[in-house]
Amino acid sequence: MSVTYLGMPPFPEAAETSTRDERLRGNLRHATRTIRNKRAGAVAELADWSALRTAGAQVKDRTLRHLDHYLEQLEASVTAAGGTVHWAVDAREANQIVTRLVRETGEREVVKVKSMATQEIGLNEALARAGISAYETDLAELIVQLGDDHPSHILVPAIHRNRGEIRDIFRKRMGRWGRPAPEGLSDRPAELAEAARLHLREKFLNAKVGISGANFMVAESGTLVVVESEGNGRMCLTLPETLISVVGIEKVVPTWRDLEVFLQLLPRSSTAERMNPYTSTWTGTTDSDGPRDFHLVLLDNGRTDTLADRVGRQTLRCIRCSACLNVCPVYERAGGHAYGSPYPGPIGAILTPQLDSMETGLDASLPYASSLCGACYEMCPVAIDIPEVLVHLRERVVQGGTATVRGQRTTVRPAKGHAAERAAMRAASWTFDHPRVLRTGEGFAARARRLMPRRLPGPGRAWTDTRDVPQVPAESFRDWWRRTRGPSASAPAGDSTTGADGTGQREDTR
Repeated sequence: MSVTYLGMPPFPEAAETSTRDERLRGNLRHATRTIRNKRAGAVAELADWSALRTAGAQVKDRTLRHLDHYLEQLEASVTAAGGTVHWAVDAREANQIVTRLVRETGEREVVKVKSMATQEIGLNEALARAGISAYETDLAELIVQLGDDHPSHILVPAIHRNRGEIRDIFRKRMGRWGRPAPEGLSDRPAELAEAARLHLREKFLNAKVGISGANFMVAESGTLVVVESEGNGRMCLTLPETLISVVGIEKVVPTWRDLEVFLQLLPRSSTAERMNPYTSTWTGTTDSDGPRDFHLVLLDNGRTDTLADRVGRQTLRCIRCSACLNVCPVYERAGGHAYGSPYPGPIGAILTPQLDSMETGLDASLPYASSLCGACYEMCPVAIDIPEVLVHLRERVVQGGTATVRGQRTTVRPAKGHAAERAAMRAASWTFDHPRVLRTGEGFAARARRLMPRRLPGPGRAWTDTRDVPQVPAESFRDWWRRTRGPSASAPAGDSTTGADGTGQREDTR
């Protein structure tokens, strides 16, 4: 499905390396805290933010429940407006469609608007194999592309780079892709932006084909929407003769009235602005205005499978604002590359495994890339309960179970390496169901507490590599209860051990 980057190790291995990079952690800490603080001020301006958040979640849920209807309505609207709709079941099919469409134009270069969907399917690499060069025009995406790098943030893909690194990338690499960087380029933001503007202007003026994603698609009119801060996206959407948009099927909204809700939620949650500086909309084609040919590629690539999961489907509400990344303590320390996917952070930890059907070691590790602190849920503008989905996916990793994979209900086997965890959980469950055994175990642990090691052996070693074994109290709660309340006192709730009368019945404590 091409959701994860090839050759990426599981999250713990990648994070072990990235967390030791002090410069990376410094860049991330400064950037995420700055964005987070600005967002708090922008959200505080709206007295009805909570109601907007609820409305956004409800619109998304209603759309997902009737997704087939709205997608067919979207197709009819786009076609009526002069566009052509293509359906792609997976990354391979989407790449084949886009490659064919570009070849039919006779061009060998395309310009691109920042697009998470095209990163997800590896479109740039697929085009390169076909002899077609794709040029990223978003400033941060340009930095990533010139540096032979991967994005590390949804909103700010080059968040892991500082100004000095960007200057060096421009000096060394810009000339290979087109107009070189000016002589004596410094790391001043204004000079870096001007170098990028001059470099990209040549691409815009020469390009005949543009490729985009979309933040939203309006079913009732067939309109696509891109929001951005630089204006480069608008150049890609209006100057080329052919425009190809690759969009996930979950991005559809029923009406313009529904769109209005998200145009309030998205800018405040992402860039901490009341409105995005550039909100571009296009509907099909128009004579002598904009591209002559418009193609919409509707991408599934695991989204229908995710929709079939009653707990996991809320992930498809995501509007790619990145608010969850900016508040996540794990992301702030590990960085986006550790997630091995175009979708980093908390949302990536639940989206990537579902789109990928939990088929790799990386997928199985991502649901554990969280402390379950819940900050991501509090920040999410469409109220995705990310901790709930993380726990749900962890259960699938450890226990396996029934899931939808490529449209078929399938029994998923547990991931490798969790046999000891399953055995421990079964033993704990049995013990908690037998209070006499639990009490005996508590007494033994209390007597042996001085012998308790600081690190566990065997499979438990991985758990204690990052945390201490909790200290065992000298006295269990049940023993304390009987000592302080007397043997005739009512047993605490949940204690069904033998009572004072020897009957083994628990007294009524209501």
